[in-house]
Amino acid sequence: LSFHTMCFLFAYYRYPERTMTERFDCHYCKDSLNGKKYIQKDDHPCCVRCYEKFVANTCAECKKPIGCDTKELHHKGRYWHENCFQCHKCRRSLANESFGLKDEKIICTKCSSRADSGVCHGCKRAIRPGTKSVEYSGNNWHENCFACSRCLQPLGSQSFIPKGDEVFCVTCHEKKFAKHCYGCRKAITSGGVSYHDQPWHSECFVCKTCRKQLSGQRFTAHETSMYCVDCYSSFVAKKCAACHKAVTGFEGAQVVTFEDRQWHSECFICKKCSISLAEKRFINHNRDVYCTDCGKTL
Repeated sequence: LSFHTMCFLFAYYRYPERTMTERFDCHYCKDSLNGKKYIQKDDHPCCVRCYEKFVANTCAECKKPIGCDTKELHHKGRYWHENCFQCHKCRRSLANESFGLKDEKIICTKCSSRADSGVCHGCKRAIRPGTKSVEYSGNNWHENCFACSRCLQPLGSQSFIPKGDEVFCVTCHEKKFAKHCYGCRKAITSGGVSYHDQPWHSECFVCKTCRKQLSGQRFTAHETSMYCVDCYSSFVAKKCAACHKAVTGFEGAQVVTFEDRQWHSECFICKKCSISLAEKRFINHNRDVYCTDCGKTL
């Protein structure tokens, strides 16, 4: 802040000691100054009326001339009456006070501090210098005004999550916006797995039997549970009626199902002649299958 300087205009009053026949006139109106008060300006005598009309400085505040009998203050080529030299915000006299300029208007240091400190984005009040504040996304808040939009608790130095024009503490954001794991029912704050439009934590999306994480791995679902390939083959999949190995259908392998039994496609053959019966008519006899030709001999 710059400090103003005050000056007083010292008018020189002369009462000329001249003879009655010698003329002593105002430089402007030519009226006689004999026996009258006058002002000497630039080596020219001037009556009071002409001084105020032609010579006096104009007050930057009230726009009226500053007379010779009035104390005058000036700063950077501008002039004021003493009573007009006031803060444009609080109207306090600055004749004997420090001041600054803002938008070409004089302002006291107190009001200047308020103007320069900014306005809280929350309560819309000034943030005083020295007050703890928070700056985020180009805006400023009082420390207590920078709060969660849901629980209204000040965020201080704790983590927060923005959502549009609002900010939320982690807990409130989870309650209001986060998806919840289909397995443990807790909020998913990052990452996760989606299966059949169901969100899961990666650590919750595991094989029901061995508990191995299935994210990025081959797996299959049975009823309401998921299994890795090994556990599905060992504990869930039906066994081939011929070779008694697991029938999984993985990787597009063809499976033949008849009543309550299943076969690998390559295992579904005639009991007698071993011809493949896949996509052919067959005869079921004593839980064995035969081609139609061999079936005629049973």
